[in-house]
Amino acid sequence: MGVKIRAEKSQDKFSSSVFRDRMFRMKRGRKTNEANSSSSDDTTENESKRHKIVEKKTTVVQSPDWANLLQDIILQVFQYLPLLDRAHASQVCRNWNQVFHMPDLWRCFEFELNQPATSNLRTTHPELIKQIIKRHSNHLQYVSFKSHFISALTVVFVNSKSLSSLKIDDTPVDDPSLKVLVANNSDTLKLLKMSSCPHVSPAGILCVADQCHGLRELALNYHLLSDELLLALSSEKHVRLEHLRIDVVSENPGQTQFHTIQKSSWDAFIKHSPKVNLVMYFFLYEEEFDPFFRYEIPVTHLYFGRSVSKDVLGRVGMTCPRLVELVVCANGLRPLDEELICIAERCKYLSAVGLGECEVSCSAFVEFVKMCGGRLSQLSIMEEVLIPDQKYSLEQIHWEVSKHLGRVWFPDMMPTW
Repeated sequence: MGVKIRAEKSQDKFSSSVFRDRMFRMKRGRKTNEANSSSSDDTTENESKRHKIVEKKTTVVQSPDWANLLQDIILQVFQYLPLLDRAHASQVCRNWNQVFHMPDLWRCFEFELNQPATSNLRTTHPELIKQIIKRHSNHLQYVSFKSHFISALTVVFVNSKSLSSLKIDDTPVDDPSLKVLVANNSDTLKLLKMSSCPHVSPAGILCVADQCHGLRELALNYHLLSDELLLALSSEKHVRLEHLRIDVVSENPGQTQFHTIQKSSWDAFIKHSPKVNLVMYFFLYEEEFDPFFRYEIPVTHLYFGRSVSKDVLGRVGMTCPRLVELVVCANGLRPLDEELICIAERCKYLSAVGLGECEVSCSAFVEFVKMCGGRLSQLSIMEEVLIPDQKYSLEQIHWEVSKHLGRVWFPDMMPTW
């Protein structure tokens, strides 16, 4: 019995020692894991810090070097800058200054010095502008000029040798200036557009057309157009205009008197240049249309920028058989049903129509489209123009018009011309 009790006590002591040993190992293992975890966290934190340092270094390396941008990129940016801003930008660094003097930068440029409130050149001394133009005018090919600073334009005329396109607006250029232009650019000039140039006469325009054998596009204010000029253009064998644009503009109603061009002059001009596009922009008040559309006129593209009466649109249908494009921005509150039908009947080449603040019944509009058929490649009609009637609603008309056009069509929500 005593032996048994001693054996059990011995066994209990052994079990206790094993338990204590296991607990010690577990505690030791936990501490080891915690130490490893702490070490791992420290390592992760250190790596994160190193990554941030590398990223910062990378960011510094990748910052843009504006002075060493490719010249092609700088050239594209400079092309959007006015003259004064170009001059200022050229002082940034040597690379930018080199771009400022590249010929490609000066092939196309617009000079506008009239409006001190909006012009970017208002603080530039005129002599500085003349120096810049004189240095680069021999590179100019496409120039648009609007300025009372006539001496700058004279510098362009004197020094340019390869002008291809010249647009002059609201500038006191005169016939002698045009002769200088012709002397230096007779072989290259293809487009000449002049408006609000009261010192130029038809004789000056004829001098340009006579000497510039490559002239293909001429844009004039209506006061420069005359029977004599049309007949002279018709008599020159080398004159082969492809586009003649006429702007008929009135700023003050009743104060501008418009002359009439004879039918025989138009006939001679079209016989000489049968494929010419005659484009006319009208910005007149209703009472000023009396001299126009009284007999046949060979206009191909006709734009009315202000309100035009039903009577005038009716005359358009009767006198414009070559009409290709018609845009009416406004008419009033009287429907244009009969006028549109007349235009569809007589203008067999009509392929583009735009109507803004007008009124047309849905039935008349469908009939108009049906008569013109698939040749209407452009049909821009404001939704407010179409007036529903007993035959068609606004929901029905787009299906009917689409059927006659041969393509899907919807009215416009805003003007697209």
